[in-house]
Amino acid sequence: MNDLTRRRFFGAATVAGVVGAVSTGTSAELAAHPSKIKILGIGCSPRPESSTAAAVLSCLEAARAVDPSRIEVELIPLAGKQINGALAADVPLGPDERDDFPQLVPKLTDPSVAGMIIGSPVYFGNMSSLCKAFLERLMVFRKEGFKLSNKVAGVLAVGGARNGGQELTIRSIQTALFCQEMIVVGESRPTAHFGPAFWNSSEIEKITDDQAGMAAAANLGRRVAQVALLIASSAHELH
Repeated sequence: MNDLTRRRFFGAATVAGVVGAVSTGTSAELAAHPSKIKILGIGCSPRPESSTAAAVLSCLEAARAVDPSRIEVELIPLAGKQINGALAADVPLGPDERDDFPQLVPKLTDPSVAGMIIGSPVYFGNMSSLCKAFLERLMVFRKEGFKLSNKVAGVLAVGGARNGGQELTIRSIQTALFCQEMIVVGESRPTAHFGPAFWNSSEIEKITDDQAGMAAAANLGRRVAQVALLIASSAHELH
């Protein structure tokens, strides 16, 4: 994707519109073709149309570009959703105290899902409370046989300062994903670090103008896709 296309891609389009643009195929089609995979992007900002969602989308687009005929991508923004981390600890709740996490389970457990890219804004040097609650609710997959095991995961963070805690946020999220037996990867070459550390500066018009962050995002998306395809191909050959 060249610079002009990227500006158009993230300019007029809303997050919802972009999701439709980068999503191809259906889960049924992917399941019928073992070589096809799906990569999910989880946007953990409480703000609709957030810079974090746009950053995750840039990773997804790079992932899909690795092999558009085999890779489907989908953004799942958590903005507007109620996710209660306390439920992971089996805290008894009243009959009206429910949250939105069960709605996400079918997407997260879709057999075609081979990878996941999680993005969080940085609040006080670490992940958002929404991101933490989401990670805590993933406990159910540990209890039910590690259903996320061997899926590839990448992480990015968006901060208000260039050194505002992005790397600590990334490593904190990665630590939780390690506990799910996920295969956690960083960026591919030439950056090859923990994950994209975006700077949401007042000096730039939109997050995609952060050239360092965008370069790292492209490398992370590509790395997640490449590893996921390798694992999917190996699994297909074994069968």
